[in-house]
Amino acid sequence: MSYRLGVDVGGTFTDLMLVRNEDGASNRVKTPSTPADPSQGVLVGVKRILEESGASPEEVTSIMHGTTVATNAVLESKGARVGLITTEGFGQILHLARSQTPGPLAGWMIMIKPDPPAALEDTREAHERMSAKGEVVKPVDPAQIKKIVTDLVESGTESLTVSLINSYANDAHEKQIGAIIQELYPGFPVTLSSDVLPEFREYERTVTACMNSYVRPKVGGYLSNLSSSLADMGVAAGLNILRSDAGLMTSEVTQEKPVYGILSGPAGGVAGALEVSTRAGYNDILVFDMGGTSTDVALCQNGQPGLARETELGHFRVKVPSVNVHSVGAGGGSIAHVPEITKALRVGPESAGADPGPACYGKGGTAPAVSDANVVVGHLPPKILGGEMELDVEAAKTAVSTVGDALGLDVHQAAAGILDIVNENMAGALRLVSVQRGYDPRDFALVAFGGAGPMHANAVAALMGSYPVIVPPAPGVLCAEGDLVADFREEFSRTFIRTVESVETSEVVEILEGLGKEATVWLEREGIEDDRRVLTYNVDLRYLRQGYEIPVEVNLAELTEASKELFVERFNELHEQYYGYRMEGTACEIVNLRAVGIGRVPDPPVREAATAESPDASAAVVDEHEIYRNGEWIPTKIYDRAKLKTGNKVPGPAIITEFDSTTVVLSGFTAEIDRYANILINPNSREE
Repeated sequence: MSYRLGVDVGGTFTDLMLVRNEDGASNRVKTPSTPADPSQGVLVGVKRILEESGASPEEVTSIMHGTTVATNAVLESKGARVGLITTEGFGQILHLARSQTPGPLAGWMIMIKPDPPAALEDTREAHERMSAKGEVVKPVDPAQIKKIVTDLVESGTESLTVSLINSYANDAHEKQIGAIIQELYPGFPVTLSSDVLPEFREYERTVTACMNSYVRPKVGGYLSNLSSSLADMGVAAGLNILRSDAGLMTSEVTQEKPVYGILSGPAGGVAGALEVSTRAGYNDILVFDMGGTSTDVALCQNGQPGLARETELGHFRVKVPSVNVHSVGAGGGSIAHVPEITKALRVGPESAGADPGPACYGKGGTAPAVSDANVVVGHLPPKILGGEMELDVEAAKTAVSTVGDALGLDVHQAAAGILDIVNENMAGALRLVSVQRGYDPRDFALVAFGGAGPMHANAVAALMGSYPVIVPPAPGVLCAEGDLVADFREEFSRTFIRTVESVETSEVVEILEGLGKEATVWLEREGIEDDRRVLTYNVDLRYLRQGYEIPVEVNLAELTEASKELFVERFNELHEQYYGYRMEGTACEIVNLRAVGIGRVPDPPVREAATAESPDASAAVVDEHEIYRNGEWIPTKIYDRAKLKTGNKVPGPAIITEFDSTTVVLSGFTAEIDRYANILINPNSREE
């Protein structure tokens, strides 16, 4: 037998999913995360899932891991001390940055400018210059480079970044300086900006390369420790890390370019949601991942994740491809509070986390969290995690009553208010990724997962009009499943600034073909078989003299002089969708050309659920109690999801329990089980 293991480390729980390659049989485990050392939670989970499945460590052939180590290093300002080598005259590049300041109006007056990832005292200027055409204006002075490198390393910098102004046009000088560094200090961590982001805009390229250096030692140490600990357990499988764009990269590549995994965690959820939804027949979805600390939302269309060319992390915009995820501080552990000044109920962003957690966890927490409110109104049964964890109902009531006392409400009204606020917060996040980008949320299904997502999904869908709500099996570990089904992915780009009218199509095709050959070489190096290789191409376009571009996918085989206008028209359509207008008669400008290499990972076998003899699901009823809604207590049946079969229908109100999550079906809605054991929730009448 052989197995694949998916691992996702969240703020509250570490999720693992082990799948047998021969028949798709799976085991799932959730263990508390260990923020001080995430690898400890992973190792505990690996030991446990191997014991429960009966698999031996040697039978695990591959490990796919979504990690937040890089993200946390940035958010907690616990990265490395970075040294920066840039072109002479540009030592202030990170401090000049961009002119944008945060809102509201006059927000610059209260803005506290963050310290860049490389301090000015750790920045050195190299005597060199390359022109924007890639021609040598001033050669590198090796003696001067040796002096500044020695100065930086001896002063205590932990990693170095080389970012020269026009290296996107010609990277020869960066490679020369990189070679000198390795000659002086073999194995010292060095990031070349042309390796990380070979595109124009020197500030974005420099800050991205510096961020790579900032997280590199921490990520490298984590992966080395984890790999050696797994090897000590007898697990010799290759360790692969999920990229921010929902692709995979090897542990070795991750240690060189950890910035590409800066949003590794949320990407796993998007990959898993797409796998589930496309199998169920829904290609257009809103992703709704509610965990213990935060909620991540995204929009996917035509079975593909929505990708952004840059993402905001902390105070910086890092230009790496990533799933277009929006996060809000609303999770099961989000704390409700009533500020003394406004006396208005607020929920989050502060979270009770995993330790001590919500009051109902019984670990000493006293602050009222969203999970406590769910316990009070009856949405969350007293026992979770398959009975492994018993909740403290009285502690939850005591915590929530502090909110009620501050607002003059009883404990049940206060709990309902907390849930209303957090549901509106999450619906607002979904509107940002749909309505604000020109999409109607009523055209999309809502895929709900995470430990708390299925509990809130029905209420959020009612606010959005997004149906059906799709709750996959084991929704609490879907991110780990997403890690398992993600494909290997790498991008190869080149800046090429020309107006569409002034360039020959053959020239564009020639460059794209060259980038495609680079992608093919990478696929060969990664050992991807020919029949699992896919190449895609896109062009970044903008209106002439605009500052921002939009990527447009092109079909290289069909790209001719006639079809060149097709991708221009597609750009016009996207611009109108995003911004509400198009600029007729204005020239379009090519900015970047890009090839994407994709190595398909074999999908694990899919098991279909047993078919029910009738829609009646009464055989799965295990208990009955009441839930509090709209000021009254409503009798509600509790179902064991493991006993539900394909074709069963569960009328609301109902609660469906399983090992790692709880699904709430509201009055006026019905849940149906599809052939893949997904729960599909629809309103009884779309007019309601």
